[in-house]
Amino acid sequence: MSDRRDPLQPDPALLERLAALAVRIGANVQPGQVVTVNGQVGGHEPLVRAIAAEAYRAGAKFVDVAWFDPLVKRARLEHAAEDSLDFVPPWLGARMLALGESRAAAISLVGQTTPGVFAGIDPARIGKDQLPSLRETSQVINERQLNWTVVPAPNAGWAGLVFPDLSPEEALRRLEQDVVTVLRLEDDPVAAWEARSAELVRSAEALNARSFDAIRLEGPGTDLTVGLLPSSVFIAAGMDTAEGITHQANVPTEEVFTTPDPTRVDGVVRATKPLTLGGTTVDGIEVEFRGGEVVRVDATTGVEILRGWIQRDAGARRLGELALVDGDGRVGQTGTVFHETLLDENAASHLALGSAYTMCLTDEADHARANRSAIHVDFMVGSNDVSAIGIAKDGTETPVLVGGAWQA
Repeated sequence: MSDRRDPLQPDPALLERLAALAVRIGANVQPGQVVTVNGQVGGHEPLVRAIAAEAYRAGAKFVDVAWFDPLVKRARLEHAAEDSLDFVPPWLGARMLALGESRAAAISLVGQTTPGVFAGIDPARIGKDQLPSLRETSQVINERQLNWTVVPAPNAGWAGLVFPDLSPEEALRRLEQDVVTVLRLEDDPVAAWEARSAELVRSAEALNARSFDAIRLEGPGTDLTVGLLPSSVFIAAGMDTAEGITHQANVPTEEVFTTPDPTRVDGVVRATKPLTLGGTTVDGIEVEFRGGEVVRVDATTGVEILRGWIQRDAGARRLGELALVDGDGRVGQTGTVFHETLLDENAASHLALGSAYTMCLTDEADHARANRSAIHVDFMVGSNDVSAIGIAKDGTETPVLVGGAWQA
C-alpha cells in the first residue's frame, strides 16, 4: 500500500500544528472540559479529527462534533416551503445553552468546502435560512460562559475559490502557505502571538486613554460617524471566561474592537472587501445610516442576500461592533482575499451589523443600551485610504488610524 498522500488533501503536519494552536492557544482547553467542534462536511474532516485527538490529549472529558452540510442546506432552500425557511429547531439553541451551562470549550472551523453551493437559488430564500448561525451563540459569548475560538481549515474547495487561476493542487498549497503566515506558525506560534497580542493591547489602551465619544471613518465613498456608549472600551487579543480561562477568540486576530451606541451612527460607508454571507459573495457594499439605523443598502453583487439578513429583526439594521485594524497584521500583508470573514476582517477595519459584545462595556447600566439581534455580520470598511478619527465629547478631533498606522 502506498503511503503517498492525496495532493488535494491538506498537509497532515500542518493539521497537527493547527490543531495544537486551536486547542492549546485558541480555546485553551482545560482538563475535564467538554469540547464542541463545529465543522463542514466535504473538507473539514481531517482537521476536526486532529483537533479531537489534541483535545483528548489536553484532558478533554468529551469531544462533541457538530457537522454542517452545505448540500443539505441547498436541498432545503430548493424544496422546502418558503414560510418554513426561517424555522430553527429549538433543540439547536438548547444545545448551545447547555454547552454554556456546562462551561464547555468551543472550536469552530471556517473555510468553505463547497463554494458556489447556493448558485441559482433565489437570494430572498437564502436570506431566510441563516443556519448554522444561532441567536443563542451571542448569549453564551456575552455571558462569557465558553472559552472559544475560530480557526481556518484549509481544504481544496476553499483553495479553488481563493486562487481560481491555479491548478487545484497548487491552489491548496498556496492557501496552506498563507495560513501558515497569518497564523504565525513558522517558528514558535505561542511566542509570536504573545508578542502580537501585547501590541494590540497597547493600541487598545491608548484608545481608551482618550475616552472618545465617537469615531469617524473617512475615505473613498466613506464618511461615517459611529457614536460610542459612555462605558465603551476597546479590547483586543485574549479574552477571559467568567471563571478566568484566558482564550484567543479568533485565530488569527489583528483587531481592536468596541461596542458602539446603536442609536448614534450617521453617514455612508463603502466596503473595501467582498463579504461572504451564507456561502454567497456580496461585493461592492455601500450602506447608509441615519440615527443609527440602516436606511439604504446597495451592492454590485448579492445585495438581496444582505438585505434578507438585515430584515431578520430590528437590531439587524443597527451596528453591534466597530473594529480597527492596523497595517502590521499578517492577513492584510498577504494581499489575499480569503472570502472568509474570520480572515478578511483581520485584514481591514470593519463594522458588524447586529448583536453587540457587552464585554466591551465597563458599566452594566450600558448593557441594556447595546444592540441585540439574532445576527452578527461583519463587513470590511478599512484600507490605507480610510482614516479613523477620534472625536471627544467637546468635539475635538484626533487622528487615530491613518494610512494603516496608529496615530494615538
